[in-house]
Amino acid sequence: MKEEDKKENNDKTNESAQGDSTPGQQPNPYNEGVPNEQASAKPESPEAPGKIEPLEAMVQPTSSPYSGGDTLDVTPIRKATDAIKDEISKVVIDQDEVIELMITALITGGHCLLEGLPGIAKTLTAKMLARTIDSDFSRIQFTPDLMPTDVTGTSVFNVKNSEFYFKEGPIFSNVILIDEINRAPAKTQAALMEVMEEKQLTYDGTTHIMEFPFFVIATQNPVEQEGTYSLPEAQLDRFIFRIVMEYPNLNTEKEILYEFQSDFNMRKKDVVKPVVTPQDLKRYSELIEKVFIKKELIDYIAHIVHNTRNNGDLFLGASPRASLAIMKTAKAKAAIKGRAFVIPDDIQEVCYPVLNHRIILSHEREMEGTTVKDVVRDILEKIDVPR
Repeated sequence: MKEEDKKENNDKTNESAQGDSTPGQQPNPYNEGVPNEQASAKPESPEAPGKIEPLEAMVQPTSSPYSGGDTLDVTPIRKATDAIKDEISKVVIDQDEVIELMITALITGGHCLLEGLPGIAKTLTAKMLARTIDSDFSRIQFTPDLMPTDVTGTSVFNVKNSEFYFKEGPIFSNVILIDEINRAPAKTQAALMEVMEEKQLTYDGTTHIMEFPFFVIATQNPVEQEGTYSLPEAQLDRFIFRIVMEYPNLNTEKEILYEFQSDFNMRKKDVVKPVVTPQDLKRYSELIEKVFIKKELIDYIAHIVHNTRNNGDLFLGASPRASLAIMKTAKAKAAIKGRAFVIPDDIQEVCYPVLNHRIILSHEREMEGTTVKDVVRDILEKIDVPR
């Protein structure tokens, strides 16, 4: 019995010693801008002496060399993202990943293309996201007979003063939903080129600057070909993400039926309310610019994109615009998760939605049934991750 008691006491001593260890003191190679006293801080709670907070909670206030030594707190971005998700989830079920990508595009100044089969809530998700922002919203239904001036606006003759004046089109808004963008002909699609890239529109020699935020959400059905016009590569490149939406799984399908069994007209849409303002979004964009990214991770992004241009599986690789998109959205992903610095996981998460519409498979790989997702996965596996 004495030997057993002695063994039990030794075990307790070992457990106590292990509890006093502080794994948070190990340096994180990706948080060079974080003060050591914050990165290795122990919780002061006496009830759990050996427990430390998660890394993301520890580094909410972090300093970055790009912020002039000031403390960077990305908590507002994380809280705003959670608030937007909570509002949209009142109507749209189990689309958190899609919503997070859309928020990422929004706060980085990009645009997103939602692609999926009919009836999987592409348009509904876009409309609900617009409702959470206290700003103007317009919807444009693209059709085969839609003209460019139906989107951008046109000159109208004023009989009273015998002068022409410019009447703004529906593109002059903050959040614009373009439904079934591939239904309109190429000349109408081309009317979006300048305004999506430069956030300005030139008509009759006059340049009109768009108000902030200017966020385009377009939808398209990848299956239907009759009566559609495929977007050219230059137009696709204007979208920071192409988000591919899939059918819901069985449990989600059941949840949708339970939720709307007594709400055929989706009256719940009316309960979704604004939770962010344009001023908030402007502040979040400025915060994201200050999120720290290590030089080795910038090189990692460059290697990934460069590999798409020298890859036997691809006919067309990605441009420097894709590199910038990966870097910006990786910073946004880090901030959304409560971190003030980028890690490789952030980069890998955004690679597919950034690259899937910018690269084209070679004819041989396409005939073999290889997908763009397979190629992107191979590229990420092939390139060494910075440590």
